[in-house]
Amino acid sequence: MPLSPRLILVHKQSTSGRLRFLSLPDGMLAFVPLPESAALRDEDYPVTVEIHPAAVIRAAESRLALPENSIEPVADFHCWADTPDGDIPILLAAFTTIDPPFAAAEGCGGRFIAITEARRASEVERNVMRRAYEFILG
Repeated sequence: MPLSPRLILVHKQSTSGRLRFLSLPDGMLAFVPLPESAALRDEDYPVTVEIHPAAVIRAAESRLALPENSIEPVADFHCWADTPDGDIPILLAAFTTIDPPFAAAEGCGGRFIAITEARRASEVERNVMRRAYEFILG
C-alpha cells in the first residue's frame, strides 16, 4: 500500500501563463515533507496504482481555509517517491482562483514562488517542481 499522498500546489495565471508554486515552511509538498531518504522514480516507471485525489484536495482546501472547489487535481500527472517505508504518490493540483490565494498561503506560513526561486527546496522537491512545470507548460 502506498503511504499518504503529497501535493504539489500550483497557480497558473490565466492571462499571462505565469506559473507559481506554493512554498510552505516545511517545503514544497503539502503538508508533510518527504523523508530525506526519498528518491523519485523515473518518469517512465509504469503506474500500477492510481490514487483518487478528492480527499487529499479537500483536506488541502480545509488546511488553507479555502472554499470547496478552490483547488482541482491536474489529471494524468504521475510522480512517485520511493522511501524505505514505502511508496509515496505525489499529486499535482492547481488553484482555480484568478489570482493566487496569497492570504491563504500566508495564513499557513507559506508564499507563492516561481520555479527559479526554489533554491531552498531539496533536490527531490526541485525535480518534482520541474516535472510539474514541464507537464503544465509543455
